[in-house]
Amino acid sequence: MARLIDAPAVVPAAGTRPKRIEEFVGRVRTETPGFSVARMTSPPGWEEPGQTPEFDEVTVVLRGAVRVETRDGVLTVSAGQAVLVSAGEWVRYATPGVEGAEYVAVCVPAFSPATVHRDPEG
Repeated sequence: MARLIDAPAVVPAAGTRPKRIEEFVGRVRTETPGFSVARMTSPPGWEEPGQTPEFDEVTVVLRGAVRVETRDGVLTVSAGQAVLVSAGEWVRYATPGVEGAEYVAVCVPAFSPATVHRDPEG
C-alpha cells in the first residue's frame, strides 16, 4: 500500500556547524531499516568527522557542491551530479563553498548512528 510522507523528521547532525537533516524514509520517520532517504541542507564551511559506514550511500547534489574525501582522493560533487560511496569505505563529507549545499542522501541499509562508525573527534 502506498504511504504519503507528509513531512520529514528532523534528525540531529554531526559536524562543525549545524546542518539540517530531514529524513523522509528511514529508521526515524517510517521505521524502515532497509533504506533511508534524507534531504540535507548544509551551511558554508560545514564538515563532519570521517566515517566508515556499514551502508552504501548515494549523494545527489541539488545545489552547491559537496566535497567527498576518501582514502583514494578527493571529489567535488556539484549540483546535478551524484557520488556512490560503498559500505566499508572511509569517507568524510564537507561543504566548503560559500553557498553551502543542498543534497539528497540515500543509504542502503538505512542510516543508523550505530552503523556509521564516525572517527573520534579531536
